[in-house]
Amino acid sequence: MPDFRNTTFLTSAADAKGFPAPAGPEVAFAGRSNAGKSSAMNTITGLKGLARTSKTPGRTQLINFFDTPGGRLVDLPGYGYAKVPESIKARWRLLMEAYLNEREPLAGLMLIMDIRHPLKPFDEQMLAWAEHSELPVHILLTKADKLTRNHQNQALAPLRRQLPDASLQLFSAVTGQGVDEARSQVARWLDSEDES
Repeated sequence: MPDFRNTTFLTSAADAKGFPAPAGPEVAFAGRSNAGKSSAMNTITGLKGLARTSKTPGRTQLINFFDTPGGRLVDLPGYGYAKVPESIKARWRLLMEAYLNEREPLAGLMLIMDIRHPLKPFDEQMLAWAEHSELPVHILLTKADKLTRNHQNQALAPLRRQLPDASLQLFSAVTGQGVDEARSQVARWLDSEDES
């Protein structure tokens, strides 16, 4: 298991020209604004300030690249925040598409969903895109601490029916629930190049 505490910020990109030269596999993190994406990245790496968390959803407007043992972690812009102007949303879409469609080292996608509000339209778009591209996806159902264990299971059951082939898990940055499982998934993707 890599020591993710050695993860460091590499660069931010506003367009495809700003993407760094490939250097090993990349694991991308995507999710709706306010789904807990930054907190998930920080918890998985064990670095509190790695990805900036904000009280204002939609702050991440660039793609942020981080060097980590074995490859890179990539923080994609949070999507779906209503107060962002349409022109900025359109730019984010183009930026995300440029990365997701053209980035050769992309080994897996961590799709972050708030367990209380899963499978919103953009989540479904991301899953459809990943299926079309044959890209592995692992769904983190964040903020599990907001629900009792019984309600967690009630939220999980319909998702398992809707997504029978999906890799998904409960996750809480507050209690640490599911952190080891998520960390292991990222590590497997970063190791995937060595196995091929």
